[in-house]
Amino acid sequence: MKFEELGVKTEIVKALNEMGIVEPTDIQAKAIPIIKAGKDLIGMSKTGSGKTAAFGAPILEKISPGNGLQVLIMGPTRELAIQISQEMQKFGKYLQCRIATVYGGVAIGPQMRQIEQADIVVGTPGRLLDHLQRGTINLSKIACLVLDEADKMVEMGFIEDITRIISQTPSDRQMLLFGATISSEVDYLKRKFMHNPEIAKAEAQVEEEYLKQYYYNVLPNEKFSLLVHLLKKEQIGQAIIFCSTRSTVEIVAKNLHTNGIKAEMTHGKLSQNRRQRVLDDFNKGNPNILVASAVAARGLDIKYVTHIFNFDLSHDPQEYIHRIGRTARAGESGKAITLLSQKDHDAFNSILRSHNLKIDLLPKEDFPSISFRARSAPQQYSKFGGRFERSKNNYGRGRFGRFGYRAGQEN
Repeated sequence: MKFEELGVKTEIVKALNEMGIVEPTDIQAKAIPIIKAGKDLIGMSKTGSGKTAAFGAPILEKISPGNGLQVLIMGPTRELAIQISQEMQKFGKYLQCRIATVYGGVAIGPQMRQIEQADIVVGTPGRLLDHLQRGTINLSKIACLVLDEADKMVEMGFIEDITRIISQTPSDRQMLLFGATISSEVDYLKRKFMHNPEIAKAEAQVEEEYLKQYYYNVLPNEKFSLLVHLLKKEQIGQAIIFCSTRSTVEIVAKNLHTNGIKAEMTHGKLSQNRRQRVLDDFNKGNPNILVASAVAARGLDIKYVTHIFNFDLSHDPQEYIHRIGRTARAGESGKAITLLSQKDHDAFNSILRSHNLKIDLLPKEDFPSISFRARSAPQQYSKFGGRFERSKNNYGRGRFGRFGYRAGQEN
């Protein structure tokens, strides 16, 4: 199928083709006709499935340039808002739409001026609410409202802000809600604000043909040594190392630098300018290793990642899917490697119970001991402090079956 067969406007098809987007993905093929028909939509698909084009292409067709603000798109993070705006600008290259991007952490004045001229506003809930309270944005003519990564926005505590913002839009506007899952809070938004929404659901699981998943059983004091060993051993194009907290991100990044491995880091407490610069540089492959918290796991268009390393795990099983969704994209192969110590077992069990995944145990191998020092770490990270010595124990003992964990067998 081609985009022309979905009735997408010629100018948008031309722009998509120039971006190398010729055939619609599953979610695009399912969502675009529903959106073009003016119906409310709940779109569910995996990370990297082309959700932005799924709502962006049909939305751009509906815009009457210069007639005021007609479309509002909300996303959970600054990075995602910027990415959506950039993609929409590319899709609308041959149209005359004006897009304003609003998010916190930067001066609000320039955003006010952009909003005055905008046909489309893309923003984060907190800053959008700020503009509403200041009276610098008027949502009375909104014809289409999009919540992208709605489940993540709810998870981050934006449900009240989102509700207040939606309440300022016309009741007869079209509403599009995209996310990986539908929680009770997201279901509340659907029931309260949507009009008989149709469902467009694409395959949510990873493709085993392209993504290989592995794990190691490892003692806590061996984790960093094994990570360094794997970074040097694997044929890495680009790699993301995911950590569950900002503190761990900083500790791991610092120790990689100490051991001569060039890596950058990103997490929610960095300034917006630095986070954007880090992501831009990483997309260019300089450096080719990124240490990240969950802020990089959702929604962002990070291309050409060959390896995902889970230094530790989140207690949210869905977060694992979002992490590994950063690799094996657009038909390219990828590898996800998880380093499990005792404290990760409960989280790993939850992942295996929630998702039908094939994650293979890799056998014990020798690797040198690496010094790993924590920087004024909180109490819960004290185990990372000091110099760790290579254990003689066999961390490869114990195993996970294909779909479950046989507990109590790690040293």
